[in-house]
Amino acid sequence: MIAKSQKHWNGDVGTLLRVGQGFRLSSVDASSTPGYGRSKKHAADDLIDGSAELDELQERLYAQSMVGTPPAAAAVLLVLQAMDTAGKGGIIRHVVGSVDPQGVRLAAFKKPTPEELAHDFLWRIEKKLPAAGMIGVFDRSHYEDVLIGRVRQLAPADEIERRYGAINDFEKNLVASGTRIVKVMLHISSDEQKARLGERLVRPDKYWKYNPGDVDERELWPAYMDAYQTVFERTSTEHAPWYVVPADRKWYARLAVQALLLQALQQIGPRWPDAPYDLEVERARLAAT
Repeated sequence: MIAKSQKHWNGDVGTLLRVGQGFRLSSVDASSTPGYGRSKKHAADDLIDGSAELDELQERLYAQSMVGTPPAAAAVLLVLQAMDTAGKGGIIRHVVGSVDPQGVRLAAFKKPTPEELAHDFLWRIEKKLPAAGMIGVFDRSHYEDVLIGRVRQLAPADEIERRYGAINDFEKNLVASGTRIVKVMLHISSDEQKARLGERLVRPDKYWKYNPGDVDERELWPAYMDAYQTVFERTSTEHAPWYVVPADRKWYARLAVQALLLQALQQIGPRWPDAPYDLEVERARLAAT
């Protein structure tokens, strides 16, 4: 089944954005719109259509989990990784925010607490996984531990190496338990990030978003791009592939992530569950009251 909002894509969005063998991040144009040839105005209409479709599919997923209809254990986990200002917040508001909030579990992973540091790096991640019937969203994730951890040398090289394998095993087990993982890197260009940071310094309603530390991170841009490339090479697997979404155009990024979520839910195929009671009997009982 092709969602109404996906009919204007020129090709399969999952295939177009998926990280495959030989992928090079440096070859991706962050201002491009792979597979979508329509304008920003049309994208807004398609996003609205997709919102209604996403909302219904999520409610079906939740309903199945409530009554135990197969696949009752199914869930979706959206992993969002990006450099600062790439638009993770906009994805959460404009894409995930279109579904019933009762069916969403959002986790924003910040600097680890002392308690979290006392455990393996995946300990805090496991505590925030979505339950059956839910869409989970990781605003940053376990990948911080092989991105910042590598660039800032927060862990020895052999520990970073161990973590790639641990992540693959963790995600494989998660998929086997019924959770479909959608891993998205929002790819913003250095020039676009500079412009967005500059906007935060001239708009009073954006001051609060500006972090002086973002400029320090910009100076490490090449190291971060290398770290992302290694992440893709080591952890884009058959069961949990990475998708790189060009993010200089916010409207495209939102539409693309929505399309990836729709595909994930369509592949699960949630349906409205049958009534677990005799409909005729209940209709008669209700009519008699």
